[in-house]
Amino acid sequence: MATTGLSADPKEYRERLAEQSDDQLDAWAAELMRDVAIRRGVRKVVADFRAAAGLDEPGFERVFAAGGGPPAVVGRDAAGALMVPAITLFSLVPGIRSAMPDARDRLIEYLVANFNELVYV
Repeated sequence: MATTGLSADPKEYRERLAEQSDDQLDAWAAELMRDVAIRRGVRKVVADFRAAAGLDEPGFERVFAAGGGPPAVVGRDAAGALMVPAITLFSLVPGIRSAMPDARDRLIEYLVANFNELVYV
């Protein structure tokens, strides 16, 4: 399991993530976004990513656009929650990489915050 980054608990998972390459972390974060969006919805991904990355709404929009997400598609659902199309979620990974000097730490935080989602999948 050590080579995959998987572990039995969030603390060990965080330690194993720290050993991974940036490319691997980016791939896992994008895959997690896709999987959670399919299973639980885009709204959950947006909320979890914002919380883990410490982004307010303008910060989220800036990261999204920096990663190639079209700003015109950022909107709100019927309940007023920030939304983007599911197909554009991957933009958050290169976006945070280009917009935040501590992007690696924020992506690790997102992965660890969703540890229970990973265990489920």
